[in-house]
Amino acid sequence: MLNEKMNAALNEQVNAEMYSAYLYLSMQAYFQKLNLMGFVNWMNIQVQEEMAHARGLYDYIQERDGEIILDTIKKPDQTWNSPLEVFEAVLAHEQLVTSLINKLADVADETKDRAAGLFLQWYIKEQVEEEASVSGVLETLRMIKDDKHALLLLDKDLATRVFNPPVIG
Repeated sequence: MLNEKMNAALNEQVNAEMYSAYLYLSMQAYFQKLNLMGFVNWMNIQVQEEMAHARGLYDYIQERDGEIILDTIKKPDQTWNSPLEVFEAVLAHEQLVTSLINKLADVADETKDRAAGLFLQWYIKEQVEEEASVSGVLETLRMIKDDKHALLLLDKDLATRVFNPPVIG
């Protein structure tokens, strides 16, 4: 059975992961308007990953006989001025998520919940990968600046990304 504090923290993270999916869905719509279908693909995969992260946490709460408490998902930003601005927002968001996951690990330590601590190691590792992936795209966008041809080449590259359902835990 989950400790009450750990249960609440995991539920908050389910909400944060759902918000992430919602945010990336909003960004996907932005790229759809620009007809940058590779960027649309990249964001679509992010949406799927965030939903899988939320589901992993949800399933873990259930497995530990915890209580699921779903809350309102806040409205995401919906306007950006450039692909660069979008990816700056993505990196800032992923850094926030990393801090939230680290706080979850702190709660696991504080409550001496070894099982939760072990479970959260997957999420900690995943956040390192998420930030690295976003940083790569962001650095490329910074290099290409206003070069439309280079943007289209990056778009073509981002179209090759494929969703691989994660094995969480």
